[in-house]
Amino acid sequence: MDGTTLISAFSDRGDMRAYSNSYLPESEIMQRARQRGVEIAAYDTVPAVGSLLRYLTSLIGATSIVEVGTGSGVSGLWIIPAMSEKSLFTSIDHEVENARLARQAFDEAGISQSRYRLITGNSSEIVAKLADNLYDMFILRNGRDLYENVENAHRSLRPGGIMVIDRALVGGKVADPTQRDEETVSFRDAVKLIREARELWLPTLLPVGDGVLVATKLSLSE
Repeated sequence: MDGTTLISAFSDRGDMRAYSNSYLPESEIMQRARQRGVEIAAYDTVPAVGSLLRYLTSLIGATSIVEVGTGSGVSGLWIIPAMSEKSLFTSIDHEVENARLARQAFDEAGISQSRYRLITGNSSEIVAKLADNLYDMFILRNGRDLYENVENAHRSLRPGGIMVIDRALVGGKVADPTQRDEETVSFRDAVKLIREARELWLPTLLPVGDGVLVATKLSLSE
């Protein structure tokens, strides 16, 4: 089989993105939360990324997670059930309406208010005040203040903690050098910064959803 035939064989296969998103289907509560988000133009993580976040949460036994970009609460619905009862999920967003919708979704799912906190305000100012070396996972999905939030995520994560940048490729725009809008440039610069900071991060970039960057915080001895 020559190279042309091989490429054709792969391209003729099914829609992997659609299949991945339907592999672990969303609950009715998630679907309702997503629809409410659509109505106010909020961004919510796609099912394939939601299941990845749940998997990572369970894999490292995360008990303290910070998310910047609440959406309508869909990602929280994936993550919180994978955390222990005494864990805390913190979600930060600049829109009050997003926090309201997330709280509605969590209430519908029967999630106790003791398991999460929703904070509204400037994300970089809020994240800058978080404790050092404490959190297990940081999830970032807003281009706004991304550079500062990456720096603060590294400071606040424990060694071995995980940072996830959801929408890291902005649906493919980051890979297109002709795309120079402010949001795309912000994500492109962050992806490059993390790749080059080899003493700080061990990263991988995945073409899942709108792109996901997963990076482990390295300890000083590594």
